[in-house]
Amino acid sequence: MRKLEQKYANELMVVGVHSAKFPNEKIKDNLQKAVQRYELGHPVVNDVDFQVWQQYACRAWPTLMFIDPLGKVIGKHEGELAYDQFDDLIGQMVTEFDSLGFLNRKPVEFVKDEQPQSTLSFPGKVVADADSNRLYISDSNRNRIVVATLDGTVLRVVGSGEPGMTDGNFSTATFNHPQGMALVGDLLYVADAENHAIREVDLIAGQVETIAGTGNQGHMTEGSGPGPQTDLNSPWDLASHDGSLYIAMAGMHQLWSMDLSTSIVGPYAGSGRESLDDGPLGSATLAQPSGITTDGNRLYFADSETSAVRSSDLPPNGRLRTIVGLGLFEFGDVDGADHRIRLQHPIGVAHHEGTIYVADTYNHKIKRVLPVTRSCFTMLGTGEAGHRDGPGDQALFSEPSGLSIAAGKMYIADTNNHAIRVADLESGEVSTLELSGI
Repeated sequence: MRKLEQKYANELMVVGVHSAKFPNEKIKDNLQKAVQRYELGHPVVNDVDFQVWQQYACRAWPTLMFIDPLGKVIGKHEGELAYDQFDDLIGQMVTEFDSLGFLNRKPVEFVKDEQPQSTLSFPGKVVADADSNRLYISDSNRNRIVVATLDGTVLRVVGSGEPGMTDGNFSTATFNHPQGMALVGDLLYVADAENHAIREVDLIAGQVETIAGTGNQGHMTEGSGPGPQTDLNSPWDLASHDGSLYIAMAGMHQLWSMDLSTSIVGPYAGSGRESLDDGPLGSATLAQPSGITTDGNRLYFADSETSAVRSSDLPPNGRLRTIVGLGLFEFGDVDGADHRIRLQHPIGVAHHEGTIYVADTYNHKIKRVLPVTRSCFTMLGTGEAGHRDGPGDQALFSEPSGLSIAAGKMYIADTNNHAIRVADLESGEVSTLELSGI
């Protein structure tokens, strides 16, 4: 959509209508932060009571309504629409209505929300490594990776800060809203979400290289191919195991894998249909997987749209199972066991000593999930959005999205607070990491 808005700046008027599924998304302040996070340049209506949804007879997210210059609805499309198709449609309409003299090309100016004046801007994910005393932060809205010590001393910044997809050295390379990362030796792999790409950061050579993705949004749900020639779709998080990268491919509702020795990439689990069905890897269904981790025996991932935590076998086995979660419209904030548990759009997961730690994003909490007993307990946060350090049961977060554990501490990408929070695993005490040298 952003490319189309730029191309047809004087012909296309976009109005977003936010008919929220999750309660957290209905709150005005949270919607404003989402508009800032995605840097939207068009107005967005908060359709809290689904009035607009009903007036236009919508049935699916997303739904595109096409309205002519006279205000008449002339078309409707449910689901995603590829750029080329969308471009063709808009081009045809511009030609038709221009010939009729209906187009008004006077620019419409909107006042954008100001971006936060903070060191980080909507950090998405974090990787902590005790062996090297390093912390890697995807500073998503500043289009860069920040490398610091575990106590917050910034050592280097990877990326110029400008949005783009340029390889090269740390100061000239560009990213576009990077998210999850995986550290393999001296190589940091980055899910460059809005470039639909996987980038390799050589921490010794100081170089960035694209190893998968063309920059185009892909729609292939079957088959594999060479990484640099294969279209991806919103890779959101990464995990490494035994020479392979496993990718939470949010836009395709699948897990993908990439053989790092051959650069072959393709679907690993999920049919591509958006739902929650367990079973063999190829036929199971997922819904926007956005966080992934491994214990070396299994993959664990946050299946955001089903508010679930799920697991997948690693090769040579092949089944996918749900640990907690029931479906697309079963969500809430309930601890306990089995079918009583409710999460609300979790985005981040981390494995540590047999426990899955979950960023229960829209509940503004960090929770512990025990795979063996299929139980879940709140560890940090009250459920209220805010920013407050202190004891875990009193601390406040705002849409935490990424987790990593090192040296007895949990590092949390507290996205809407533009901060990295640190929780002591033993005491539960929460503090805010002060970054210096940036």
